[in-house]
Amino acid sequence: MLILESYVFIPIIASVIAIIIVVLVIKGRKNSKSHSKLEKARATDRNAVIKEANRRLIQNPKDPAALLYLAELHFQEKDYEKAFKLFDILMELCATDSTLDEFDITLKHATCAIKSKQYKAAYKSFMLARSVNPDLFTVNYNLGYLEYLRKNYEKAAAFLNQAKNQKSDDISTYKYLGLSLYRMNRYNDASEAIKTALELEPDNKELTFAEGECLYNLGQSDAALKMFASLRNDARYGAHSCIYSGTISMKFRNYDQAVMYFELGLKNPNLKLEMILELNYRLATCYIKADKISNAINPLENIVAKNQNYKDAAMLLKRYGELDSNLNLKIFLMGDKSRFINMCRKIIAAQFPNTRIKVLDVATQQSDYIDMTVDISSAKWEDVIIFRFIRSTGQVGELIVRDLYGKIKEVKAGRGMCISAGSYSPGAKNFVEARLIDLSEKEDLVKVMKKIDT
Repeated sequence: MLILESYVFIPIIASVIAIIIVVLVIKGRKNSKSHSKLEKARATDRNAVIKEANRRLIQNPKDPAALLYLAELHFQEKDYEKAFKLFDILMELCATDSTLDEFDITLKHATCAIKSKQYKAAYKSFMLARSVNPDLFTVNYNLGYLEYLRKNYEKAAAFLNQAKNQKSDDISTYKYLGLSLYRMNRYNDASEAIKTALELEPDNKELTFAEGECLYNLGQSDAALKMFASLRNDARYGAHSCIYSGTISMKFRNYDQAVMYFELGLKNPNLKLEMILELNYRLATCYIKADKISNAINPLENIVAKNQNYKDAAMLLKRYGELDSNLNLKIFLMGDKSRFINMCRKIIAAQFPNTRIKVLDVATQQSDYIDMTVDISSAKWEDVIIFRFIRSTGQVGELIVRDLYGKIKEVKAGRGMCISAGSYSPGAKNFVEARLIDLSEKEDLVKVMKKIDT
């Protein structure tokens, strides 16, 4: 009985299978016919493609053929935002439709995303594409560019290096590779990549400025100056180029040239406050180094008017403002050695009027002070005094005073005098209380200087 029933069901099963095959064939013919309509429309014109694709999408919003045709159309027309949305749907359909080229769709989805500045989606799709084909230039370059935007410079350099090996004449690859290496302070490697990019695009200002910075950090000052020369009047890079040019000129003591660069930078109409302050600060510093104190006052005043706490501008203004109005003090602190020694002689003469002064020794071994051993005599007294003149406006510590005391004992002088344009620490003052050393601070020095002809 069971055997009989089995024989009965075999024809039924065969019939069902035959029906399914017929249905699939008919459906295939319909799809093929519908697909051929799209192909025919595509061959005719753009509007026909859109019309046929939209008709199919009304019947089936996830029709892969219709979606693909529209996505490809928008992609070719560089309407990347529209194409991105369609490729986004197609990526989901790839999981269930083996007829779709998943790699091509993923790559175009990533391209549309990066072109429409949807960087997160672009990164994800390019990484998916790279998992399939890690040796494709487009994938590695764009991943390098995206890592550069994320400030992941080490990862960016790795991707861009691979892209460079796959396509050796792409300017953007060398550009972002060079900039990534520069951000990592790898100036030598960065310069090599940027030079190659500049050979392909010599008028690129961003690259020119970056190369100038690399050369500056590599100590190639002359080459850096040439790079910055073409940018000094540029709205974006001009002020920074002037700062670098002026700083290089100051390094070689070309102060007039440095002043010219800093003043040119200040004429830039697009300056931010930080740049205004820095240019003025460097201009003032340059004038001070060139011993043009009067010229330094104005830029320092400009800084303090805008930001009283910018670096040590307020302190410099106070110090050099006073020096500008007191030539004797200026000579004491900033004059050359011969003028300084001559000023020290005048200070001694002003402190001990109506005496005979004989200089026995002048010790100039130290850069921040000199020692002058002097025999002073009058009708009533005579003594040997060691004067230590300290060229500083800061605080003098106990060690310098102790050293002077040791020298007094060594030469068997009667006493010592320490004269400074600054002040003395509590330790220094305590040390001289029971010793024959007089301390003269800035206030005392200025009073004596008023007695001296300039």
